[in-house]
Amino acid sequence: MPSGEVFDPGLQPERTLLAWRRTCLAFAVASLVAARFTLDEFGLLSIFLGLAGAGLAAGAYFAAAHGYRRAHDALRSRGEAGTSGVPVALGSAAALTVGAACAAFVFSGGL
Repeated sequence: MPSGEVFDPGLQPERTLLAWRRTCLAFAVASLVAARFTLDEFGLLSIFLGLAGAGLAAGAYFAAAHGYRRAHDALRSRGEAGTSGVPVALGSAAALTVGAACAAFVFSGGL
């Protein structure tokens, strides 16, 4: 079997990669939207938090893609997939960044 060919179409690593792509895109968009809505209240801090959240989401996206490639190669060579917690950690950090910005906005009377 050629090395670029999928180990087993529809296998869990492919579905997981697609789910991570959607989740990371949602985190990045939410970070930037939160920055936009908190700009008047927090100024430069909201821009920093928005870019930090989007950057963490991008990091999680690339970590998930790297994890997929690693799992694909492991499945093809050994028949078992290894996992990593890096995408989960980066995704969690992105979600916490967005949540912190939203909580700060709400508690400051921005609504």
